[in-house]
Amino acid sequence: MHVKKGDTVQVMSGKDKGKQGVILKAMPSKNRVVVEGVNVMKKHAKPSQANPQGGILEIEAPIHVSNVMPLDPKTGKPTRVGFKVVDGKKVRVAKSGESLDK
Repeated sequence: MHVKKGDTVQVMSGKDKGKQGVILKAMPSKNRVVVEGVNVMKKHAKPSQANPQGGILEIEAPIHVSNVMPLDPKTGKPTRVGFKVVDGKKVRVAKSGESLDK
């Protein structure tokens, strides 16, 4: 996948188009990611040990990875991702040439 947990991304299509957020969870086997503040759904929860109040919770649902693009660290705009081998390691590189991996 071209994005990882902790990346700042922008949603490119769907009901949340244009929103930006940080990836909270990546699911490579399902090609989906959970982005903070994007695709928020309401979930009805029964009272439990963890949540004694119960009620209606707002949680982020996963969206398809093809609908997000990482933001370029240099310009702050959405960018496509390339890969380069640096010191024997494969690293993700924005099309501006800036490295996306820390």
